[in-house]
This record gives sequence, C-alpha cells and structure tokens, in this order.
Amino acid sequence: QVQLVEAGGGLVQPGGSLRLSCAASGFTFILFRMGWYRQAPGKHRELVAQITTGGSTNYADSVKGRFTISRDNAKNTVNLQMNSLKPEDTAVYYCQARKVVYDYWGQGTQVTVSS
Repeated sequence: QVQLVEAGGGLVQPGGSLRLSCAASGFTFILFRMGWYRQAPGKHRELVAQITTGGSTNYADSVKGRFTISRDNAKNTVNLQMNSLKPEDTAVYYCQARKVVYDYWGQGTQVTVSS
C-alpha cells in the first residue's frame, strides 16, 4: 500500500522557519522523482520544489533562495526546509511521488504564516 505522510506544518510568524517532512512507503522510493506542491484557498495547486532521483532540484520562482528540498533515500523521506516565510506562503502543502504513469500524493499539511 502506497503511503506518503507529511508532517511539520503549523503556525509561524512572518520571517520564521518550518521544516516539512514526507515519509514514503509502499513503492521503490529511489526510483521516483519527489516534489512538494501547495494549494492556497481559492487557488490552483502549484509546484513548490522538486528533486529528481539523481538529486537535481527545481524551485518555483517565489521560493527560490528561501526553500530547500532534500531527500534521504536510506530513510525514504523528502524534506522541505522553509526559511524567511511570508504570509503568501500560507497553504496546504502536499508531497508528491512521480515516475512515468505513477503519481502518488500525500494528504497534505497546513502551513499558516501570520502574526
């Protein structure tokens, strides 16, 4: 059974940091490209960051220089370190695993940036 379980969301003040984690199981993690997406109320889900099987990364322009994605193939986890958070980063953050036609999603974790 495929599972992606996100953790680490919460309420943080502007300028603060959070670290999201996603624990994967039920598939061969090292063969999948991993990503973080987010969806704010009334908006479409958007890509935040991706990391390939080889470790190459890609970021949305809005988070470049502030967010860092990483993966630990030994622990089947992918992380998103979020620094210098802004109110516009408020959203539900989802973990994604993708390989060709296989596309798996987690249940999401809420991140709220507010004073």
